[in-house]
Amino acid sequence: MCLGIALASGAPLFSGIISGVVAGIVVGALSGSQLSVSGPAAGLTAIVLAAIATLGSFEAFLLAGFLAGVIQIVLGFVKAGVISNYLPSNVIEGMLAAIGIIIILSQLPHAVGFDEMHEGDYFFVNAAGDHQIFTTLANTINFIHPGAVIVVLVSLAILIAFLKVPFLIRMKSVPGALIAVLAGVSINEIFKASGSSLAISQDHLVSLPVPESMTQFWNQFSLPDFSQIANAEIWVVAITIAAVASIETLLCIEAADKMDPLKRYTNTNRELKAQGVGNMLSCLIGGIPVTSVIVRTSANVNSGGRTKIAAISHGVFLMAAVIAIPFLLNKIPLASLAAILLVVGYKLASPQKFVNMWQNSKKFQFIPFVVTVIAVVMTDLLIGVGIGLAVSVYFILRGNVKLAYFFKKENYNEGETIYMELAQEVSFLNKAAIKQTFAHLPEGCKIIVDASSTVYIDHDVLQMIKEFVNEGSKERNITVDFIGFRKEYKIENSASHVTSIVSDTGKIISLKGVSNGTKIPSNIIDVKELAAV
Repeated sequence: MCLGIALASGAPLFSGIISGVVAGIVVGALSGSQLSVSGPAAGLTAIVLAAIATLGSFEAFLLAGFLAGVIQIVLGFVKAGVISNYLPSNVIEGMLAAIGIIIILSQLPHAVGFDEMHEGDYFFVNAAGDHQIFTTLANTINFIHPGAVIVVLVSLAILIAFLKVPFLIRMKSVPGALIAVLAGVSINEIFKASGSSLAISQDHLVSLPVPESMTQFWNQFSLPDFSQIANAEIWVVAITIAAVASIETLLCIEAADKMDPLKRYTNTNRELKAQGVGNMLSCLIGGIPVTSVIVRTSANVNSGGRTKIAAISHGVFLMAAVIAIPFLLNKIPLASLAAILLVVGYKLASPQKFVNMWQNSKKFQFIPFVVTVIAVVMTDLLIGVGIGLAVSVYFILRGNVKLAYFFKKENYNEGETIYMELAQEVSFLNKAAIKQTFAHLPEGCKIIVDASSTVYIDHDVLQMIKEFVNEGSKERNITVDFIGFRKEYKIENSASHVTSIVSDTGKIISLKGVSNGTKIPSNIIDVKELAAV
């Protein structure tokens, strides 16, 4: 993945390895998340590709990435991580399912031996912004390699066995993914030794850079061009990277916490600081920017990871493997890796997840969930999540407006008393609901607005209530009484508390502290918590 994203970003291949090592060791150590695994992200490929071309050199881009890390640290200190608390669970679940589908679609060509994907390897969007998901899959049919198909089927069988066979499930010390990779290497080596046409060529194997000397190894590192720090374009790219990387990280951290079997919560502000330090160091020595990545995190969770030691040690192993045994890693068929990711993708986008969303709520859960899935698959992570959030907010607002219709105008007669008790907090989101309620009050009625339990009322709502009292109510001969509005709200004639009112028949009706079971008669219309979200 490190190599593929570096290739798609138009950066040197080794820069992807650098960022993977730094993200694993440095970000893994500093992060508060026990499960999140960071690294170069597919969501940044288009930005990195365009930035390198715009800035004129890779060294100038490294400076922008370094400054982006500084900005992320500042965002962490100003507690910008709180944004993640406002992401609906249906959108997060939709993002996870979409990424699962994307993983499956992106690995199908690798699984059958077709590896002609570079730009947009994970999101199927090339450097020009053209979507090529169906084109790539259609081309795959013409390039099926029987040897790769055999390898992927054997690898999948091993992985499924480790999930289903009780004896293998108990073998926690031997990961099924490792056995699947070893089986894939062994099968292909047998094909090669026998001279079979089923042998998988080097084009369909892992391809790590193999330096021939230490000098060649050190030459793969680069330093930022600090002489361009006054260049305005550098700062524009830095701010863009910081914003996108931070949002992707917050989304992935939120998703990682939902996947955590121990249900722990991550300090998102600390995560932003950790990502900032990681990006500073990665770009300082020639790596590309990093974020928390849901694909790596999902693989970590599915492999039984429970602490940050997994993220840190994966960075150490990655560094050791690249330095010590790149020639062995280059024997791994991409079909074997595709099998592992196909299983990861299925777990993220299992049909049961769609069924659960449908059963929870067809409107408020399932529709935003499905819209997010489709939008992420067809566009990219940030745009897709943005569309999902917009749909989710739309249904929230619609539901909020409908709270005004606790009663119908035609059911009530002139002279009746209507009782409205405001919720604990009344925000601008409740303005439409209360406004609609006022608009549907019958002429000549009496309404009592009770704010005794309310601790906050938005300024716009207060202004709308005052306008109704001063103008709208007088035109329709509506009497308005207030209970419990605080002095700072400047609502005239508001009693501090009212324990009873008198009905049209002269009977005293208890509204507060009823202990004798007396019910409010039919001519008192109780509209409790009308403004609740």
